[in-house]
Amino acid sequence: MDVARFVEGLHEHTAGFAEAVAGADPNTRVPTCPEWPLRVLVGHIGQAHRWAAGIVRSGPTPVPDPFDADPGDPAEWSDWLRKGAADLADTVLAAAENPVWTFFGPQPATFWLRRMLHDTTVHHVDAALATGTAFEVAPDLAADAISEWLELLSDPVASTIKPAFAELRGTGQTLQLRPDTGSGWLITRTPDGVRWARATDVADVTLAGPVGDLLLVLTRRLPVGQVTITGDRDLADHWLAHTAA
Repeated sequence: MDVARFVEGLHEHTAGFAEAVAGADPNTRVPTCPEWPLRVLVGHIGQAHRWAAGIVRSGPTPVPDPFDADPGDPAEWSDWLRKGAADLADTVLAAAENPVWTFFGPQPATFWLRRMLHDTTVHHVDAALATGTAFEVAPDLAADAISEWLELLSDPVASTIKPAFAELRGTGQTLQLRPDTGSGWLITRTPDGVRWARATDVADVTLAGPVGDLLLVLTRRLPVGQVTITGDRDLADHWLAHTAA
């Protein structure tokens, strides 16, 4: 996907998130982030966009605590959220492909645009579930979100950030994600960590369904029964249990 599509997607899902929370009680509990009321979820999105833009401009700063974010008056949430997304997009575009700090070593500035796009997409689902509003994700964005997540999981640094990811090591077990259209993802658990490729093949367990549903099951925003599972169900359950972000 090109940078223009990342920018478009970020604005699309930030706007959708803002619409989902408009007029809602700030103290509404978020079922998929049970420790967070809606105000904290809103604060996290605006805070994260600004934090990532700051990294691109000036270098790393400590990861902020969502409970410290102040999204302001709920009547102004939409404007605050959109301004944060616009600042991030403009900052990344100005930086072009200049290398910047990331948890995984220096990467092009677009790393943070892509990361924040997919984080916003998943939290858009959280907002929609909390407020009973509709949610959709375009297939190309859902597919890229899956690929990006697998890229992060397969990086050796991942298990130092979240030790549970180390439990994904294995002895060659395979898990396939098969969307309704397009190529799927074949994940292999090796002694050194996760390996993956865009491929469709025989696997120990296969999760099949619309690509948007696969994304939401992988991020535990939909129950696993939303997709079709064939093969080793225990392997699928183990994967889901150890990949919570």
